[in-house]
Amino acid sequence: MLNFKQQQAEHYLLNKVETTLDFPFGDDVKVFKVKNKMFATLAIGKMGKGDGDKQDWWMNLKCDPDEAVMLRDIFSSVVPGYHMNKRLWITVILDGSIPQGEIERMMDNSFKLVVSKMTKKDQQSILVHF
Repeated sequence: MLNFKQQQAEHYLLNKVETTLDFPFGDDVKVFKVKNKMFATLAIGKMGKGDGDKQDWWMNLKCDPDEAVMLRDIFSSVVPGYHMNKRLWITVILDGSIPQGEIERMMDNSFKLVVSKMTKKDQQSILVHF
């Protein structure tokens, strides 16, 4: 069963401009892409394997390296990106300990970081919606 936080996160991610949902790592790992570039993943626990008795959802997000360090210092449920470049990605454990507005800000930043690395043409086709 989906928990409320996971449903909110999934809905928020899918409402981003030109976002698609993909499953390249199997049915248990939702991968969110903008113009075929990954900016978030969502799975129960460690890449769909769960995390012991708990069934919290884990979300990987791209993050500025300096901000990633600060977020890990502030929130115990923000850890280095699981199965990702630990300098450029964070994992947010959706256990209810982080305010929804902060999670949305992290999702927005991940999306913007990925878009900022695209060609000018691709950036413009996305930014025209803002």
